[in-house]
Amino acid sequence: MTDSGAKEDLLRYLRAGRAALVWKLDGLGEYDIRRPLTPTGTNLLGLVKHLTGCELGYFGTVFGRAYPHPPRWLTEDAPANVDMWATEDEPRAQILGQYREACAHSDETIARLPLDAVGVAPHWPAGQRELTLHRALIHMTAETHRHAGHADLVRELIDGAAGLRADNTNLPEGDARWWAEHRDRVERAARAADG
Repeated sequence: MTDSGAKEDLLRYLRAGRAALVWKLDGLGEYDIRRPLTPTGTNLLGLVKHLTGCELGYFGTVFGRAYPHPPRWLTEDAPANVDMWATEDEPRAQILGQYREACAHSDETIARLPLDAVGVAPHWPAGQRELTLHRALIHMTAETHRHAGHADLVRELIDGAAGLRADNTNLPEGDARWWAEHRDRVERAARAADG
């Protein structure tokens, strides 16, 4: 496989994860995209905000291509975990726009560099900070899909919507009754296994 073929494969999977994440916000109001649904505060818009910083870091800073207009929350002294939630003063459109711009900047880095280009991740442990573009692509793809999975669960908690993509849920066909019966079946099995 050629370098460009491998790069295109990796980029295709990264883009699929990006699209899945953003799709999880569709049709929801401001409260629902921001509300914390886990004890650690996981929320949909915060996941997008977090991945914005990851994109700018792994395909910007790491390869010496700093983004010219980083979001304020990346450049100023900010409270811990600021990238995992959105304040009331941070509009959805702004955060989604920043994410799209970060992804475009990342795609430009990916297009410009060969897979064996070496960068430095300053936040990684000493002795492990060098990484190739190939490794950065794998890392960012895994990171994006991990958080898209979080978004899938958070969205299901909000309104029951689930699935991989708008055009392919990747779930068995079933109406609300079928899913309720399935959930009950799983609950019975869990209780029986517990004794």
